[in-house]
Amino acid sequence: MNTPHVVIIGGGFGGLETAQRLRKANVRVTIVDRHNYHLFQPLLYQVATGGLSPANIATPLRAIVRKQANCEVLMAEVEDIDVTNQKLVLADGELEFDILVVASGATHSYFGRDDWEPVAPGLKTLADATRIRKRIYLAFEAAERETDEELRKALLTFVVVGGGPTGVELAGALSEIAAHTLKHDFRHINPEDSRILVIEAAPHILAHYPEELCKRAAEKVRSLGIEVHTHTKVTEITPDQVRLATADEETVVLTKTVLWGAGVQASPLGKKLAAACGLETDRAGHLPVTDRLNIAGHENIFAIGDIATCLGQDGKPLPGLAAVAVQQGAYVAKRIAAYGAAVGKNSDGGKGLPAMASSATGKPFIYNDKGTMATIGRAAAVAEIGKHQFCGFFAWILWLFVHLMLIVKFQNRVLILLQWAWSYATFNRSNRIISGEQPVVLPEAKDAAASVE
Repeated sequence: MNTPHVVIIGGGFGGLETAQRLRKANVRVTIVDRHNYHLFQPLLYQVATGGLSPANIATPLRAIVRKQANCEVLMAEVEDIDVTNQKLVLADGELEFDILVVASGATHSYFGRDDWEPVAPGLKTLADATRIRKRIYLAFEAAERETDEELRKALLTFVVVGGGPTGVELAGALSEIAAHTLKHDFRHINPEDSRILVIEAAPHILAHYPEELCKRAAEKVRSLGIEVHTHTKVTEITPDQVRLATADEETVVLTKTVLWGAGVQASPLGKKLAAACGLETDRAGHLPVTDRLNIAGHENIFAIGDIATCLGQDGKPLPGLAAVAVQQGAYVAKRIAAYGAAVGKNSDGGKGLPAMASSATGKPFIYNDKGTMATIGRAAAVAEIGKHQFCGFFAWILWLFVHLMLIVKFQNRVLILLQWAWSYATFNRSNRIISGEQPVVLPEAKDAAASVE
C-alpha cells in the first residue's frame, strides 16, 4: 500500500500544527527546518530584553514529535522547490514529496533599505534577540564610562522604529529596564535618564486595533516615559543617528541603539515558488493561495502562515498571527488526512498515488478570530476579544494566560511562570548577560542635532 510523503517546510506554529495533526493519518511526514527547534516568537522580545533565556522559548523539534512514529525531522536549508518533479532542492541534496506544505514564515522588511539592517536589527530569530540584548546592555555600559554629556545622552537614547506589537513591547521592556532593573546598578549614570522613542508612520501605534483602543494604549505607553511619534517616517539611519521626517519638518536624533520593528516580508521561498507556479507575490513576497490554502493549479502544494496571502471573510488578508497559522495548519492536516485515508482504501498495487481531490471540493478555510492582544509594559496590555476591548491590568492577565497555554512544552510553562513571578516581584531581569566578543566602541565625534519635540 502506498503511503503519501508529506513534506513540511518550517517548524513554526503552522508547520508544527500540521505535523502533529497528522499523527494518526496514513502518511509519512518530514519536517524540514534550518533550525532544530520550534521557536515561540511572541516572547522573543523578552529574550531581547533579558527577561527570559533562549531555552525558555525554544523547544527541540525532535523532542516534540518523538512519540509520533510517522514523523521525522530533517535539519536542512531549502534553496528551491522543483514543482514539476516534486522535489525540494536542499543546500546539500534533494528531497522528494507527494504533498508539500510551505510554512517557512517571514523575516524583516526594510522597505528597500537593507543597508539599515546592520545598525537597526530586527527581531525574528533567537540570534536577533541575543544581538539586540547585547546592544541594549552595552549601551548602558558604554554610557557609564563616557564623560562627555552629549555623547552620554546619545548612548542612553533608544529609538524603536515601528509602533506595532513588537515595537511597543520592546519599548515597554526598555522602559522597565531603565526605570527599575538597572536603577541601582551604576555609579556614574542614572539609567532613568534614558530616552526611549517609538517612531510610527501611521496615525496611531498598534494601528490594527480599534482607534479608541489605540489612543488608550498610547496614553499608557507615554505614562511609562516613552515618547510616541506618529505620522513620522525614518529617512536615514547611521551608527550615530536617526533622521526623522514629518509633514512639517526633519529632525535628527543622536543615538547608538536603533531597533527595527516596522515591517515584515515573507520568506524568499515564496517568490521562488510563485515563479515556478507562474504566479506573482505581493510587495511583501506573500504567496496567493485559494480558499482551500493550496496554490492554484497545484492541489498538492499548500502555503500557510506568514508566507501566504489568505483572504478572510471580509475580503482582507488575514494578519500574520500565530492563531492564524495554527488554524490553517489544522485545516490543511484535515485535508491531507482525508486524502491519506482515501489512498489507503483504494490502493492501486504500487502503481503510483492518485491525484489529490480538486480544491473545489470540501469546505473552504474560515478563520475563527478569537481575539488579539499585545503587552505594553509592566502589568499593562491591550486586548480585543470579539466586541470587547481591554486596556490595562486585566488585559495583561489575559495576555499572560494565553501565552503560557501556547507554550509547547510543559516544563517551559513552569519555568516561564516562575521567572515572570520573580521578575514582577523584584523588577529583576536575570538574563541580561552580555556574551561573546564585547568591544565597546564609543562615538568619536558628535554632531549637532535637534531633538524631537
